[in-house]
Amino acid sequence: MNYIVFDLEWNQAADLKTKRENDLTFEIIEIGAVKLNDKKEQTDSFHELIKPQVFHKMNQVTGELIHLKMEQLEGCRAFPDVAADFVKWCGNDYVFCTWGNLDITELQVNMDYYNMTPVSQKTIRFLDIQKLFSIAFEDKKSRRTLQYAVDFLGIGIEGAFHRAYADAYYTAQVIKNIHDDSVFLNYSFDTYCLPRNKSEEIKVSFGDYSKYISREFPDKIAAMEDKEVLSCKCFLCGKKTKKKIPWFTNNGKNYYTIVSCAQHGALKGKIRLRKSLKHNKTYVVKTMRQAAPDVICDIVNKKKQVRESRKERRKKS
Repeated sequence: MNYIVFDLEWNQAADLKTKRENDLTFEIIEIGAVKLNDKKEQTDSFHELIKPQVFHKMNQVTGELIHLKMEQLEGCRAFPDVAADFVKWCGNDYVFCTWGNLDITELQVNMDYYNMTPVSQKTIRFLDIQKLFSIAFEDKKSRRTLQYAVDFLGIGIEGAFHRAYADAYYTAQVIKNIHDDSVFLNYSFDTYCLPRNKSEEIKVSFGDYSKYISREFPDKIAAMEDKEVLSCKCFLCGKKTKKKIPWFTNNGKNYYTIVSCAQHGALKGKIRLRKSLKHNKTYVVKTMRQAAPDVICDIVNKKKQVRESRKERRKKS
């Protein structure tokens, strides 16, 4: 298996009128990538600038960030040709690696815009190296910039940041500095293409928490009536749990619960309701993890605030 470490640079509308006239929000203008083998040794690279077909003026902020001018892109190939060559270059047995979670989505959005054959029909599993850096070297929660990670690890600076190939190269160097192979078990999922049916729904455990990603539902009501969405089995032993605090929401988008497992104690459940990018339908990302006393206290306080808000609304009505 190979690691395809890639980075994209993209442009966006330079003015509000142009933004309203186009369906594409971000137009990819550069692809840079490094291929690592299963020993994390670099075996190949890919880099190409892309001639814009949608936005013909560089957004001022984008231009200042990536140090590119439209004139530099005039003689380049169009996105469909470059993207097709990039996908072919990736090969068959690989996992995508990116810094953060945006690039894989934008690659698929741009490919769909040109009606290209998709990278995958299913939800893509990938490695978010920004997240893995935090797991390997910090608190698992913080999300640092690539430049911070490069400085932290003492990686030599060989080119300016915010260019596709340079950022892909630096991300690959971060990967090489993560020596604990167990860190790479903490993969992520890009949800541009969601599970198409119940059998494709994602249910994974990462040791200290579990994640469930649902298929699409017509709306929030349908999602919150689904048995699998509301299920609170212990992710550590698979046994049934007892409800301590039933599912509730404080904002209509996030739902919380506290349940108890006879063997593993208190567990916190969290449901995030999200809108799919392709069809604007509802899907669910649910996590379950063990709950320390302070976490339980936080959920109890959230529940109290919801009750108090309801009482205030009733008084006013």
